[in-house]
Amino acid sequence: MEETNVSHQYYIAAKSSPTDERSGVLKYGKMFCVFDRFGDIHTSGLGEEGLFFEGTRHLSQLAVSLWNSRPLLLSSTVESNNFLFTADLANLDVSHKNEVVINRGTLHLHRAKFLWKDCFYEEFKFTNYGLVPLVVPVQVTFDADFADIFEVRGMHRARRGQRLESEVEEGWVTLAYEGLDGIVRKTSVGFEPHPKNISATEMQFQLALDPGAHAALQLTICCDPEQPRNLDYSAALQDARAEVNHLDAEMPQIQSSNSRFNDWVRRSIADVRMMTIGNPEKDYPYAGVPWFSTVFGRDGIITALETLWINPLIAKGVLQYLAKTQATEINPAIEAEPGKILHEMRRGEMANLHEIPFGCYYGTVDATPLFIMLAGAYYDRTGDRELIQQLWPHIEAALLWIDKFGDADGDGFVEYAQHSSTGLVQQGWKDSNDSVFHADGTLANAPIALCEVQGYVYAAKIAAANLTSALGNNGGHENLLAEAEQLKSRFEEAFWCDDISFYALALDGKKKACKVRTSNAGHCLYTGIASREHGEMVAKSLLGPNFYTGWGIRTVACGEARYNPLSYHNGSVWPHDNAIIASGVARYGSKALAGKILLGLLDVSNQVNLHRLPELFCGIERRPAEGPTLYPVACSPQAWAAGAVFLALQACLGITVDDKNRKMILKRPFLPEGIPQLWINGLRCAGSSVDLYLERQNNGARVATETSSDIEVSVIS
Repeated sequence: MEETNVSHQYYIAAKSSPTDERSGVLKYGKMFCVFDRFGDIHTSGLGEEGLFFEGTRHLSQLAVSLWNSRPLLLSSTVESNNFLFTADLANLDVSHKNEVVINRGTLHLHRAKFLWKDCFYEEFKFTNYGLVPLVVPVQVTFDADFADIFEVRGMHRARRGQRLESEVEEGWVTLAYEGLDGIVRKTSVGFEPHPKNISATEMQFQLALDPGAHAALQLTICCDPEQPRNLDYSAALQDARAEVNHLDAEMPQIQSSNSRFNDWVRRSIADVRMMTIGNPEKDYPYAGVPWFSTVFGRDGIITALETLWINPLIAKGVLQYLAKTQATEINPAIEAEPGKILHEMRRGEMANLHEIPFGCYYGTVDATPLFIMLAGAYYDRTGDRELIQQLWPHIEAALLWIDKFGDADGDGFVEYAQHSSTGLVQQGWKDSNDSVFHADGTLANAPIALCEVQGYVYAAKIAAANLTSALGNNGGHENLLAEAEQLKSRFEEAFWCDDISFYALALDGKKKACKVRTSNAGHCLYTGIASREHGEMVAKSLLGPNFYTGWGIRTVACGEARYNPLSYHNGSVWPHDNAIIASGVARYGSKALAGKILLGLLDVSNQVNLHRLPELFCGIERRPAEGPTLYPVACSPQAWAAGAVFLALQACLGITVDDKNRKMILKRPFLPEGIPQLWINGLRCAGSSVDLYLERQNNGARVATETSSDIEVSVIS
């Protein structure tokens, strides 16, 4: 058969190597910034650097020079709470007539920047450590290309809007662009104190510093014309820190006797918070920086499931927003059908003009059953009957979508097919064009029924059954349970493949099984749709040599036709995927295998910048004394990658928190060898706080608890 071209218009282009994989990232609300280790912004390498606001790059260049030269980088980092980027720099040797007149390191420059409420703040502190006075020429250059994020990703536009004349006033420069959508986007750049010289793309300063003296410049960049231009760096710093500290206090403290694990957890908590703080969608984590810094239905739900046991606020925020944006009518252009849950929401010129369909897009087959799963898990965690009553019409609409639109041919399985030529071809979590294929490598024809989606539907029916019972509808409870059991039986018959001892990746449009070993089957363990016998077989295979690299489980087993460890979905390793599998194998009795996954990801966190797990990395076999192979255009941070540690840890501990009944249960708690002791302090249950201490013993863990309330903590062996 003729193969579909897998070069898709939404592919993220990589036309040159990254300049440095250790780029800095800051995010607050609708704004994020990507910059190099100096703190500068350039568009070399992959071109992803910049200050972005509502899907548009509002600053494409920011560079600082001393004596007309780039400073000497000493070190730089982002704080462990992701709030502040700092860099220490110094002057290079300054020469006059071939003679060094100012030795390198005489002048120290400390840069500190953060984002808050649609503004970028930075302070430059200069210190003269020399023995004579210095007159320091400082030059700051800047520009804005106002590129849509999809242009930055590599898409070409036939026409663009018009760059407007810049406004130059005392201490401020405003760059402006009028898009084809009629919206004027502005970037205001201001310094305090005011520069000596100013132009549309440059500000110059002359700093007179006596020996031992200090001087400071404070930069503010505003992208929202509705926000007042505030130059008070110190006041903004204080208020922003207070907000961060308040949110951090809502999370329990998780630490162990393994310092590497502590670093990973600390960064992961900070990443989840950074992807959530300031967003107009309250308590909803955006998916990832730089390419997906916006609402994604699937990503938000999975991040909420990963973090539910430690903090249910994210789950509540995700459920409320996705209910609010649930589709109510049929619109093939955006893949909308009544009851369907949102895939992604974009702001920006190209979305406004429908040059891309993602302004409000529903092209996902799994977000709808996952929404019901999250609602059920949230109720089990919180007992929040009031919210479930509010959500119930949306849950009913989602159930109707599953039965009517999701299973359009009435065969009992939920499938997808592309309804718009501009949307996504593949609509599961592996949404690259070549991700669903047969054993010989030919791509599967739609409609496609993915194995993990049937698992999500099974779990959704059970969750909905329990919710109907909680709301007093026992008849609906029994019907939904019966539907779930019927699906489980049909799933075993259609998806289990004796010849590969594995579940098929999918059924194609002719109901032919795609007999390919993929990580998707691990999600069937997570949801419980797999039979006990087959689930145990899948678990062992997933941790076997064809899947497990030493760092994590590949998306596709090596030896399969389209296996490529350098690809996006056909052999790479995704942390969230591994965490879901860890939860699944633990459910089927393999706590040791769940611990193996946790330790593999822990080792990755020790090797990558800032201990931050990226969206994905390459599925190349682990080699002695070498780190994991990075994927060049992976988002970092990515919300569901940040949440992976919490779900994998929950899988090992077997912990559930039940606010309604004021109890915690640890079922066969287990700690892997690399984590001999674990403390969880301030874990919230029914408004009270519980401290847990776990110590590895043989094949389990000893548990000690402390609480000042009547919270019951049970350990089931």
